[in-house]
Amino acid sequence: MTDYRRLRVALLGAGAVGSQVAALLLKHGDELADRAGASLELVGIAVRDVDAPRDVDLPRELFTTDPEPLLVGSDIVIELMGGIEPARTSLLQAINAGADVVTANKALLATHGPEIFEAADQVGAQVYYEAAAAGAIPIIRPLRDSLAGDRVQRIMGIVNGTTNYILDRMDTEGAEFSDVLAQAQSLGYAEADPTADVDGYDAAQKAAILASLAFHTTVPLEAVHREGIRSIDKQMIDDARHAGYVIKLLAVCERLPGDDGWEAISVRVYPALVDRAHPLASVHGANNAVFVQAEAAGNLMFYGAGAGGVQTASAVLGDVVSAARRHIAGGVGVGESTRANLPTVSIGHVTTRYQITLEVDDRPGVLATVAGTLSDGRVSIATVEQTVIDPADAAGQPGPTARLVIGTHKAREQDLSETVQRLAESGVVERVVSVLRVEGD
Repeated sequence: MTDYRRLRVALLGAGAVGSQVAALLLKHGDELADRAGASLELVGIAVRDVDAPRDVDLPRELFTTDPEPLLVGSDIVIELMGGIEPARTSLLQAINAGADVVTANKALLATHGPEIFEAADQVGAQVYYEAAAAGAIPIIRPLRDSLAGDRVQRIMGIVNGTTNYILDRMDTEGAEFSDVLAQAQSLGYAEADPTADVDGYDAAQKAAILASLAFHTTVPLEAVHREGIRSIDKQMIDDARHAGYVIKLLAVCERLPGDDGWEAISVRVYPALVDRAHPLASVHGANNAVFVQAEAAGNLMFYGAGAGGVQTASAVLGDVVSAARRHIAGGVGVGESTRANLPTVSIGHVTTRYQITLEVDDRPGVLATVAGTLSDGRVSIATVEQTVIDPADAAGQPGPTARLVIGTHKAREQDLSETVQRLAESGVVERVVSVLRVEGD
């Protein structure tokens, strides 16, 4: 092996991803050195419990419960602990000691990203986070670097493998939500407490990161509209299939043009209907995909494993090699481009198509009343399908009941929401079953 300059690499956390990163650093050290132009020496792994079971065998002498010496004595610090604290404090300490940092911590970046990036700018360090948004999929560098000279108009992403696995199984096998969730937990796709995944928190954190990069604007997590998939049932999946759609939990980041050059952005996460001919409809299992629409580059698709220890470790090690190359080349780190300062607007400003499913009284005049209410609310009907509900399935209703599945033309979210509320109070609608947006036009 060539006699390379030696760089000290510290690792914080040795869970599913961290242990794989350490193993690959040790196994492929010579090869990585050839790519980086520097010898990468793993000098220590800080963990809470040295004796905790791990996926791979690692030299015990590397482990420590005291991260302090690693934070102040390393050239590159890899943070894979997760959570906010002590990860935030540790990263700031490493940056202030002059280290470049690599992290896969989406929660930390979505809530404290500006603080961490500012700290790095102050000392000329660099923050790398390719693994924070879509696991092994390379999406951070394309947005930050390759598309820096373009205008990204829209991003639609399947960025949570757990929810995609659940919705895909419901669609392809007709399974119930609760049954698939239990299987996802048994396979390790979902945690014992699946809240972060099924309620959209994980996807919202990733959406904030992607939108900040795409639109060169700091997007706080609280500005991301978030809905999960707990309300999706077999009937909704069947209705979607019948209409030519599949339901996916999407992260949507969109540039909204206005009058007189005014622009804003919308960042949102919700279950949406995607046409089965769209590339995102063919993303199966626990895979992720990000669909980018740019003014000059056109449509771009990034697809692959969104999670998994060894897969995510691939993205982390790519960042480590980049950090090593920067150390060899010298100079200060490149700061984040967040100077566009576009306002982030509420979901009420969004315009899209919808599928509204209602249970209504099955009697003359009901459809006309529904159509009139929609028209008064500036919501135009594109399609209507009506089926009579079996009395056994409409227990508790005073008379015959029908199910209306209404597809709309594009409408403003605020108008649609107010109109659906009026429908619910109209006296002819027994129940608003669901309202799903249609994305991918």
